[in-house]
Amino acid sequence: MVSQNVFKRYELKYLISEEQKRRLLKNVGGGLELDSYGRSLICSVYYDTPDDRLVRTSIERPVYKEKLRLRSYGVAKPDSMVFAELKKKYLSVVYKRRISAKLSQAEQYLAGGQKPEDSQIAREIDRFMEFYRELAPAMYISYEREAFFSEVTPDLRVTFDDNILWRTEELSLSVKPYGTPVLPPGKVLMEIKTGTAIPLWLVKQLSQMGIYKTSFSKYGSAYTAKAAAHHSGGKCYAG
Repeated sequence: MVSQNVFKRYELKYLISEEQKRRLLKNVGGGLELDSYGRSLICSVYYDTPDDRLVRTSIERPVYKEKLRLRSYGVAKPDSMVFAELKKKYLSVVYKRRISAKLSQAEQYLAGGQKPEDSQIAREIDRFMEFYRELAPAMYISYEREAFFSEVTPDLRVTFDDNILWRTEELSLSVKPYGTPVLPPGKVLMEIKTGTAIPLWLVKQLSQMGIYKTSFSKYGSAYTAKAAAHHSGGKCYAG
């Protein structure tokens, strides 16, 4: 498997129903093909300051925002390869840069230990951690994803995320997913990722089905739900 470590693209998000997902995939016919990984589990641990500065800034929808997370594909073991990812968004363009390391090594690095490699990306992560003092694991988020690609439009990817769960305890990628749902039952988060524009054939289907983009952050939505649950004394969905 060849891993891409630098991304620059637009990421457009849509909250849809399971029925809309089924209809969309049917309507586009062979326009979208399921990638070789099929349905996969993605797990992330988001890092933040003691006063939750990063997520609070993100919720305000600024022109520029950034975040740091540790990500694995599936439940990780101490010697599993994971990614330390620096994700930035400026004027609707998403920039993602990441380095890979064993889970134990990556956790130690983000806790202030030795960096796993001497690279430009690692130095960027170092500067990020120096700027945002006292960064520590703040939230675990997991979800199941189906990713599709287009042979007609090579830089197009469409993903569908469901069973999105968050928690603020056991913040390790080695612990199996569990937690509070981000979305109400029957809802799916669709993301369209492209380096240019959405192809006309897909725009047409979205318009005909009344599917419109929205602003949505898994971490931001989970944080908002956590705050609401704290004030109400119960649980609430973020979607």
